[in-house]
This record gives sequence, structure tokens and C-alpha cells, in this order.
Amino acid sequence: MSNVISFSHKPLPDEVPEEGTRRLFNGLERVFYDGYWVKTYPVPANSLDAKRRLIEALTRRLFNHTEHGLNVPGFRLAEARKSYEAETDPARRRVKAAMLAGAMFNRATDIFRKLVELQAEGVEIPADDGLMQECGKCLMDAMELGRFVLHRSGEEGIDELWGEPFRAFSVPVEDFYESRYIKMGQSMRDIDRIADAMVTNFSAIPAFSSIEPLVRKFAEAARVKTETLRTDPDIFDVWADLVSAAERLANFAPHPQPHALDDADFVQHNISDGLQLIRCGRDLIFYITRARTPMPKSTREYIDRCTIYLETGLAPVMPAPLPA
Repeated sequence: MSNVISFSHKPLPDEVPEEGTRRLFNGLERVFYDGYWVKTYPVPANSLDAKRRLIEALTRRLFNHTEHGLNVPGFRLAEARKSYEAETDPARRRVKAAMLAGAMFNRATDIFRKLVELQAEGVEIPADDGLMQECGKCLMDAMELGRFVLHRSGEEGIDELWGEPFRAFSVPVEDFYESRYIKMGQSMRDIDRIADAMVTNFSAIPAFSSIEPLVRKFAEAARVKTETLRTDPDIFDVWADLVSAAERLANFAPHPQPHALDDADFVQHNISDGLQLIRCGRDLIFYITRARTPMPKSTREYIDRCTIYLETGLAPVMPAPLPA
């Protein structure tokens, strides 16, 4: 049985530290952002090689969380740009803009990789080097096209992920890490907002009245996963906790629903709609947790759907995910 989930991320009600406050808890440093104590990690040296590895990791993460088909090799940048510029259909042009952004990111990482190899051979790379400037331009252009890119769910874009490689390129590594802690705190906040909406609305429905412990356990596991890097020794327990908690929530069995046909105010809830809405909430928390980035549009819309379901007994139609 895992013992990873044992830390309360939230401060006591009478203790609200300033943003960015750092403290030790059980020998581990945490930083306070957006109402949560977020686990910190050692910052790599601010070198070209550290930036190269960071940008490569961020680019892989981008393609892992966005719609399919965007991982266009950097050597096909000219083809991608030509196809995008020639496209007139709005829907196809959006997709081609996203593909062009992917090619630009890959071109930037290709350039940076070569610069690091040159530096390893003793070649000094000044900040105003032509290739450095070209790398920065590719990242900047890709970031501007990021507004055309959707999350893999198809629900909304996650522009902030597209800005991360450029930020990693343009600021010290330490400053980049700090910006990620801010996003982790915001992600934890939205995970709890979704969980609170699920508990508030579903607990008021007799068929789902016992769901709160499952929702809270899943949200707790999601917060821990949000702050835990894949290289952390605890990742095996953390990921197992998250997935098993998600499975228990998705397998929730509703109670038999009472009938009150003589009560004009009684709302008969569609159980199938409720179960589907619970699974959608689970999926949304998964998306935020894995990306470590808030999804405000999807969060807001999901909370509204929960409220409508409680009031009407029917859940609004959810957007269909993009095809795999």
C-alpha cells in the first residue's frame, strides 16, 4: 500500500504565506503558490546543455498533450510553411498552422542541439550568434501559432505549453523552474475546483450520495502527481495511486434512485448521463494533471455541466474527443 499521499498541500486557515515562500516539510523543500505547497526539485546548472535538454523535454511534452499529427520534422519546415501559406479553407488552415508550429519547434531543437555539440568541442557560442537568433525566432514564431493548436481532447488549446520552450530558451533555468511551480499551483487549484463541483452536485443526488470519498481520493492523488517529476523515485507509487483512484471513481455504482412522482419539485436524474459526466470529470483532471497546466475553459464548462445536471437531471452534451 502506497504511503506517498500523506502531505496536505493546503495551509491552515489562519496561515496564508506570501506567494513564492519556501519551507521545509519533513526535510523536503516546498514552495507556496496559489494556495498550495508545491514540491521543489534541484535546479540544473544554467548552461547551453541544460537548456538543450530542457527544450527537448518540453517539445516532447508538447506533442504528447496536443492533437495528433503535429510532430513535423524540422527539415520539412519549408514544406510546412508553403502548405500553410497556400491554404485557404479556414479549418484546414488551422490544422496546417499547428503543423507549421510543430515543424518550427523541431527546427529550434535541431539548431540548439548542434550549438551544444559545437560548445562541447570548445567553440564559444555568443548570445548574438546567428544560429542562436534563428533558434529564438523559430520558438517565438511557433509560440505565436500555438493559439491554433488544440489539446488532445479537442476541447481547448493549451497555449501556455507552447510558450514554455521559448521561455526556457530566453530566461535562466532557475526562473523557468519557478514559473513551472506557479503553473503547478494553478493546476492543483483547478483540480480541486473540479472535485468540489463533483462533490457539491453529485452528493445532492440520492443515486450518487456516497461518491465524495472517491472524488477526494482521486483529486488528492492528482495533486501529488501534478508536482511529481517522472524522474522522481516516488513516481511508481504516485502513478499507481492516481490510476487506481481513477479506476475506482469510474467504477462507482449508483444507488437505486427513489421515485417521487407526486412531488412536483422532484427531479428524476438520468443515471447514464451522471456516470458519463463523472467520467468526463475524471478525464479532465487527468488532462490537467499530466500537462501540469490549467485548462480554464474546460474547467469552467465542466462545472457548469455539473450544475445543469443537478438542476435538470440531464447532462449537456460533451464535445467529442479528436480521433486517435
